[in-house]
Amino acid sequence: MARRIILSKRFTNKLAKLIAYLKIEWNKQVADEFSKELFSRIDTLSLQPFIGKPSNRKTNTRSILITKHNRMFYRVDGNLIKIVNMFDTLIHPKKILTDGNFN
Repeated sequence: MARRIILSKRFTNKLAKLIAYLKIEWNKQVADEFSKELFSRIDTLSLQPFIGKPSNRKTNTRSILITKHNRMFYRVDGNLIKIVNMFDTLIHPKKILTDGNFN
């Protein structure tokens, strides 16, 4: 059974900025391909929520790669999956190494 997905305000804000950046700096096709990959990962999470790597620092938080440059952080709570954050691994490599400092 698929779980319900909730997107946090922080995640949706970062996603909007990233999509805008991709459209401006690359092109619409790159942004569309990223969106397609992201929603494919979210669909997979709804069916297999524990495939992500558990965080050592944040209780009940896991992460999964979207692309080789982007990691998504989420929490599983019963039938809900809350996607809480996303980091660009090129911009924030130290934060990623410490399992996603959400500040």
